[in-house]
Formats: sequence, C-alpha cells, structure tokens
Amino acid sequence: MNIKKSILGIVVLLSITMAAKSQVKIGFEVSFKEPQAHYAEVEMNISGIATKTHVDVKMPVWTPGSYLVREFAKSVESFGATSNGKAVKVEKVNKNTWRVFNAKTNAVKINYRVYAFEISVRTAFIDASHAFLSPASIFMYPAGMIKTPSTVKIVPFTGWDKVSTGLEPIAGQKFTYTASDFDILFDSPMEVGTQDIFEFNAAGVRHEVAMYGGGNYDKERLKVDMAKIVEQETAIFGENPNKHYTFIVHNYAQGGGGLEHLNSTVLGASRNAYSSERGYQGFLGLVAHEYFHLWNVKRLRPIALGPFDYDNENYTTNLWIAEGFTSYYPIKVMLRAGFTNPEGFVNSNLGTIGTVMNTPGSKINSAAESSFNAWINPAYRPSENGNNTFISYYTKGQVIGNLMDLEIINATKGAKSLDDVMKAMYLQCKTLKRGYTDAEFKAMVEKISGISFTSFWDKYVTGTVPVEYAKYFAYAGIDVVNENEGKSVPFFGASTGRMAGVSGGKVIIGSVSRSSGAWNGGVNVNDEIVSIDDVPAEASIERMAVITNKKVGDVVKVSIIRDGLKKDLNVILTTNEIVRFKAALNESATPQQLVVRKKWMGI
Repeated sequence: MNIKKSILGIVVLLSITMAAKSQVKIGFEVSFKEPQAHYAEVEMNISGIATKTHVDVKMPVWTPGSYLVREFAKSVESFGATSNGKAVKVEKVNKNTWRVFNAKTNAVKINYRVYAFEISVRTAFIDASHAFLSPASIFMYPAGMIKTPSTVKIVPFTGWDKVSTGLEPIAGQKFTYTASDFDILFDSPMEVGTQDIFEFNAAGVRHEVAMYGGGNYDKERLKVDMAKIVEQETAIFGENPNKHYTFIVHNYAQGGGGLEHLNSTVLGASRNAYSSERGYQGFLGLVAHEYFHLWNVKRLRPIALGPFDYDNENYTTNLWIAEGFTSYYPIKVMLRAGFTNPEGFVNSNLGTIGTVMNTPGSKINSAAESSFNAWINPAYRPSENGNNTFISYYTKGQVIGNLMDLEIINATKGAKSLDDVMKAMYLQCKTLKRGYTDAEFKAMVEKISGISFTSFWDKYVTGTVPVEYAKYFAYAGIDVVNENEGKSVPFFGASTGRMAGVSGGKVIIGSVSRSSGAWNGGVNVNDEIVSIDDVPAEASIERMAVITNKKVGDVVKVSIIRDGLKKDLNVILTTNEIVRFKAALNESATPQQLVVRKKWMGI
C-alpha cells in the first residue's frame, strides 16, 4: 500500500467533507400571524445540502440550564417542505425528528408552526402583547450540523417594535441576527414586542435590560444597583467575558425564577414588588444568581454540560457546584455590594442549613446523587413524597459551598477562599476548552487550601452526614445553637392543605414526613382528616391543642375519610426533630477567628 497516497486520499476526502459543510447555509424567519392564539410561524431555509436524498431536522427535547426533558416537539404542527417551489415528501421518523426528501436538489424550505402558551423562563410564550422565544422550543437543526452557522430574521407582529436578545445583529438588516452555531442559537432567548428598555455599563460591558409587563421599578435605581452586582461578581473571576449582556425581565402579578444563558438571562418578577424592601432585595438576589452563571455553568462547567446532546438527558454529579454554589455566592455578593448586613448574611446561610437538615430526604440522598437524578427530581415533577426521598442540589450545594469556603479560609489563615478556587477553575476550563471533572474540582480545592478534602467529600458530597454547623461557624467566631435541641416536643408529622368550597373546606393531608407518628400510623396523602381525639380537625394539625397538650409517646385517635370510607387510626406522637438556629458573634473571638470572619464576609 502506498502510504503517502492513502494519507493524501484521506486529506482530500476530509477537505471535500469540510467544504461541503461550509457551503451549507441555514436561515430562519419567525413571524406571528395569530399571536393571540399563541402561535409562531417558522420558515427554515437550508441550502448547500451535500446529500441528494434527504435531510433530517430535529427539535431539541430539553433546554440547557433546565434539567427536564420537555419534549418541545409536542408543540409543533403543520410541518411541510418545498424544494424549487414544489412540495416534497416529509416523514416523521421519531418523536423529535422529521425527514425531508429533497428530490435530488441541494436546497429545501421548511415551514412549521409552534404553539407557545407556557409561562416560565424556560419555555416559549406568545400572546397579543408580546412573544418570548425560548430558542430550543422554536428552532430545529439539521442532524449532524450543530456546529453550522445560521441567521434568524424576526418579523414582529403589527404594533411590536423591539427585539431584545444576546444574538449578534447583522448590520443593515433590521431584526436579523446571526449565530455561529446552534449551541449559541439555543442559548440566546428573544423578547419581541414593546418592552421597556434601559441600559447601564459595568465592568466594561454594556448591559441591556428589557422589561415586559410593566411594574413599579425605578430604572435609575436599578441601573446603579445592578451595576454593583456585576462589578462584585466580575471581581471574583478577574474578567468579564462578554462585550454585551441582555436581561429579559418578565413582570407578572406573581412571578419568579430565572434561567441563565451565555450572554443573557431571563428573569421572572412580580411587577409591584419592587417598591418593598423585601421584593427589591429578592429581585437583586435573583439578578446576582443568574449573572453569576455567566461564569459558573456557562464557562466554568461540569464536563458533561457541553457539547450538549439535545436528544437525551445530559448527566452530571456536579450540579451541587453549578447551581448550589451559584445559590451561595449571591448571599456573599449582596453583602459585599452593601444590600445586606453581616447578621443577614449569617442567618441566610444558617437558614439554608436548617432547610437541608429539616428535609428527611437529606438523610438518604447525597448532593452527587441529587445532581445525577436532576432529570427526575421532584422540583420539576412535584411529588407528595419528594421531601422524604430527595434533597435539592441547590440547597445542599449552597451549604457545601458555605462549609468549603470556611474550611479553605481557616486552613489558609485567611490567605485564600472559595473565590480563589472558582477563579482558578474558570481559567482552567478556559485554557483546556472543556469542562471539569469532579476529581479535577476536588484537586483544585486541595491545591488552594493545602489540605485534604477527602473526608469532606465523603461526608457532604457523596455522603449524607448531618451538617457540623457549630464547627464551621466557630471558625469565624460565630456561636450557633439549635434552640430545639434537648426539647421533647410532640410531633404529628403530616402537613395539610385546605380544599375550599365544600362545607367551609376540608382538611386534606398534603405530605407525610418519614418516620413520624403519621407515617408509622398509616396516615396517607389525600386523606381527609375529620377529627383528632374527637376534636374537629384544623388546617394546622401540629398547632391543635389536642396535639400540643400531649407528650411524646402519647397515642391520638385520628378519624379520616379515605376513598369515601371512614377509618380510625392510632398515631403515636414522635419527637419533633426540626432544627431552629440562633447565632451570636463570639465577643472573645481569637485573632484567627476574626481573620476568617473578615475574609468570609469580604467586608
């Protein structure tokens, strides 16, 4: 065999293949013929197709940042295609793939409609007032061409005059944008309508804020305060990787939540909450959380989260870092930016520790397991038994971040903190052009701290050991006690909801806590509680006198109705093990503890 000729042949073949791919052009046009009925009309043009038989186009089944298979293809209808002006055969080959037979031509035009009527930061929503396009639920991609560039032209409905997005605009073409590949396109939401837009500059970056839905926000105040958050977070990593950034804010009567993107975010807010201190602080905290994702997740990311598989779940055991640390850092940033005080900072962190310790699922579900099982977690698929089987990687990860921060600061006598780990891992991902493994993250923590974190990992990352809160807060000269420790308070162990409208309302069981009296006594979710020891039931069962006047170990008779049949159950009251923390600054704190405290709080 002539090796030189073989190598030359491979090079020529690769060159031809790359040239064929480079000739492919993909363009979208999105219009709104019936926005009041919640539809987007999508036209997709593909030219330069190498194969002359067919091309497969696919709709993602999920959107990055929201770990649930949402089956976006379910909202697609009227799919059809033409080539050279003539209709061509199309065939659906699986749940999210359409095959277009291109009749030996190299170009096809595809048209389809998308129904968009789910209000959230991660799903498309269209009505007569605006269109929010969550790209993974709007745009299809040709199979095998994720890395192909595309253009998007938006044709706003009558009366709409603005488009807000992180995509790069094409000069001279109104409302037309370009994406270097489909990962970028799917990571660039679009707000189309008459949104109120204002801008501010921070960390050398232009920021656009697009407000939909009105509200009592103060633009000038937001410009100043949002800039403070941007500056504080940029300082942690040493650089801001964007030239421009877009906040899309949806203001509803009751709104919340956020979803991060590469150079933008979508936030849900309550339109009339900005005037209250609590509401305003809540919004700034949400800004801090989603903006921190600009680094943590979007660039400093677990290795499994990119390149993405848009057909299937993408599993990682590291969402406790990706989301949990991003829940921890806003508390630090809000303190450093002057929006809260040290007392609020301490109590916020302790509150999250309490949430973890008071969740029965924390005793059987580790942070790593919770991350891996994100795709079936009760946060996205509510379950009446979720608290007994699952702990949120947000809350457990926030606690781990807190403990790890204090451990690093204490070990280095205030020279280093978790900030140094985050910056170093960000630069490592940037240099290697890939995400990190769990082992690499642990190795960096140990390098920065100078101590082993194997025991820490075994306890808190892969294990379910109760949080040693007193030990870690003592590093910073903060005394923490559980006010319920040692108390013998009777506990029924079931929470209730009230079904209004039937004889003044029925007391219905909503959840039962693992190993409680209700659990052991056979009380079920959806049981109607008629009475306890012949006393008519109240919505707050734990506060009923018939419970509070008993002792641990006492038996109460619980009369229920289940499936239309009355039953009597005997419930033995257990001990209430709910923790309730109280913290105090140690007036006799050592110099080392004061150093740790100052470094931890950053003020």
